[in-house]
Amino acid sequence: MLKYLLSVAVVLILTLIMVNVFHDEDDYNLKLEELKHKYVFKAVPSVDHRKLPALQKKFETPQEVTEACLSCHTETHKEVMASSHWNWERVSYVEGRGISSAGKKNVMNNFCLGTNSNQKSCAKCHIGYGMTDSQYDFNNTRNVDCMVCHDNSEEYLKGASMAGYPDRTVNLEHVAQSVGLPQKSNCGSCHFFSGGGNNVKHGDLESAQLSCSRDVDVHMGANGLNLECVACHTAENHQILGKLYSVSTDNTNRVTCEQCHTNSAHLSDVLNRHSSKVSCQACHIPEYAKVNSTKMAWKWSDAGKLKDGKPYEEDDSLGNHTYLSIKGSFKWARNVRPDYIWFNGTADQYLLGDTIQSVPVKMNRLNGSYHDRLSKIIPVKIHTGDQIYDKVYNRLVQPKLYGETAGDSAFWKDFKWDEAVAAGMKEAGLPYSGQYGFVETEMYWPLNHMVAPKGQAVGCTECHTRENGRLAKLTGFYLPGRDRNRLQDSIGYWMFMLTLAAVFGHALIRIFTKNYRQRYEKQIVSYDEGKPGE
Repeated sequence: MLKYLLSVAVVLILTLIMVNVFHDEDDYNLKLEELKHKYVFKAVPSVDHRKLPALQKKFETPQEVTEACLSCHTETHKEVMASSHWNWERVSYVEGRGISSAGKKNVMNNFCLGTNSNQKSCAKCHIGYGMTDSQYDFNNTRNVDCMVCHDNSEEYLKGASMAGYPDRTVNLEHVAQSVGLPQKSNCGSCHFFSGGGNNVKHGDLESAQLSCSRDVDVHMGANGLNLECVACHTAENHQILGKLYSVSTDNTNRVTCEQCHTNSAHLSDVLNRHSSKVSCQACHIPEYAKVNSTKMAWKWSDAGKLKDGKPYEEDDSLGNHTYLSIKGSFKWARNVRPDYIWFNGTADQYLLGDTIQSVPVKMNRLNGSYHDRLSKIIPVKIHTGDQIYDKVYNRLVQPKLYGETAGDSAFWKDFKWDEAVAAGMKEAGLPYSGQYGFVETEMYWPLNHMVAPKGQAVGCTECHTRENGRLAKLTGFYLPGRDRNRLQDSIGYWMFMLTLAAVFGHALIRIFTKNYRQRYEKQIVSYDEGKPGE
């Protein structure tokens, strides 16, 4: 009898496993199909700018193009000049600082360090013209660059180290007559190449996304919906939705997956319940830098080496710079598995003038914890390195990097750290002790792009495992399958055993009662058959 029961139990368990593994559920998701239908139709311009009289002329300067734009869009400059893209700063409340201003004007990073004293070079990614130093006039309407965001000819190009002016080869008339809604190439001209090259900073934003496949980015893939950036990063009055937490601090005006996919994007309730603590990105961005490498480490302490008195460079087999005399040594990676942290949407950055509190210096601190109800697990790229600091004042310093001629104290020309730091800190209005060293730093970059097709999403056992799990570094909470708790394991074990015993006990009772009932019924039948006929 016992063998019979065990055989039945084994067959039942195997049957359930086979059904669970091979059963193909209907995965038709109506919400997803509605989204696909929504973005199939592309916006068609309602105005042909080639026919506008204001643009039928030869433009001598880009400011003349701006004036022509404003002759129709009379108040638009006010919207642009109220944006962080123009002002390079936001005012917000930061825990521990109070109300403060942060942005490219004063936030430091561990790539090219900062904009102070380097504006003429950094202004290639400013939506204006003529930024040569810290005295730039942010109230000059004529310096608003409409073309950098609205050119649809894909011919507009900011000049290298030209204070934000377009390259001299740009045909201003043709570009002015070819404007429209921003395209990927407009946004990517800055965001793909931030940090000095393609995919240097972000890891999930690069030029390959202009024409990639769905395997690289399911949203931007050319063989998919081929979405433009502004499909998600919508704007009202030129205030664009989205936050970059290398310079942003508060949990407002963010782009989220839920704004399209809602909080119940899956057909499975189990997966939907994960969304209370796990971001969509954590599962749907299993790796980044899928096409071109991204920079993972930057050591400024190695900069300044010369060969025969001249700067030099070294590259790896993929063409990535591994050493530049002007910048130091680098480490790159491709197809990288993200790191994971808790994040509640608020952050703080290292501002020029801050005192170093710990090493490695956190260039940005993304706030969050398991016990914070607003926090979720997100994937990040962590960029590490070292950079120059003042040994006496114990703070990072801003050296003057860019210069046009030798003898101007610019490190990229003279390769003298002491002079470069003195010049940079003087322009920043901060004292410099004359004693410098190098300190380790790290910076966190949330990953939001390069979303993979659902079939490539992170599997359950990649996190719920004791061996090399994706969430191995996240501690302070119990993760089933990864963590062990003797009391909890014992309770679970005995609950399972008691349940199993109850199942077998119930089966035995049913079998014995059935046999007893059959014997009893046979006795009744035999008794009835033994009666004399009437």
